[in-house]
Amino acid sequence: MFQLYAAIWRVSSGRQIVLILLSLAIAALAAVPLDFQKNIINLLTAKTLEKEKLFQLGAGMLAAILLSLLLKWIMGYRASTLGEDTIRLIRTRLLDRTDIPGRTRGRQGTLATAISAEAEELGKFAGSAFSEPVMQIGTLVSVIGYIASTQPMLGLIALMMIAPQILIVIYSQSHVNRFIAERVHVLRASTDRLTAAQTAEVKAAILAEFDRIYETRRRIFIWKLSSKFLLSVINGVGTVAVLMLGGWLVLNGRTDVGTVVAATVGLTRIQAPTAFLIAFYRQVSANRIKFDLLREIVQPAPPP
Repeated sequence: MFQLYAAIWRVSSGRQIVLILLSLAIAALAAVPLDFQKNIINLLTAKTLEKEKLFQLGAGMLAAILLSLLLKWIMGYRASTLGEDTIRLIRTRLLDRTDIPGRTRGRQGTLATAISAEAEELGKFAGSAFSEPVMQIGTLVSVIGYIASTQPMLGLIALMMIAPQILIVIYSQSHVNRFIAERVHVLRASTDRLTAAQTAEVKAAILAEFDRIYETRRRIFIWKLSSKFLLSVINGVGTVAVLMLGGWLVLNGRTDVGTVVAATVGLTRIQAPTAFLIAFYRQVSANRIKFDLLREIVQPAPPP
């Protein structure tokens, strides 16, 4: 994984720094609307309603939301264009390898697959390899920190929801990675044989290999869907726990309604970045496998 990120940093460090700064700014704004929402609800439940203050809080909340959306748009555009540039760079370097005598002999199918599919997936990932996890981790820290500062027990529940999800994903992804590598190797072998003008002779064998690809993908689906189910159960239990504990604290006069509502909304908001980080870890792990497979093509073969 370090080699993957090192390669991405070498070709795009300057643009990655700009994206990271945008991500930090977005993360810093993540908890601001929650604080405005808490103050608005507390104002509505107060004995005296101050209309002027209500409108001021509403304007501040809207401004924070609009600023965050604008920064996200800028970051998304820059990350997308960086990804396209990286795809072009990878394809160019792979194509340059065809000039090396004997380097791609008998492997035209592998090279075609790498240029058309594998390079595109790896390049798209490179565009957001640094900025997206920085933004989502920053959002988690910002929102959980805000909830914990208003009511530590509710913040503890949020932290307890994340830990088991990380363990589940790490365990399941190790199996998925093995199937991903197997699928790519089988597909490369099939395309190599197709481009060797031996389609009729090897048709049955290639169809059998396509069946192996189907079976491999089926196993990937089982692992991914099973882990997703468990993560959804944890999120559901956590939401109910926050509502129950928050309600109990309100009934005993130990917190206010605004804090419970803000914590509930905040819990919903941390589910999105948590889900992204889980998907992102899977993407990083899968792209690490693809990166190593691409290096097999680019790097010279070891001497006999």
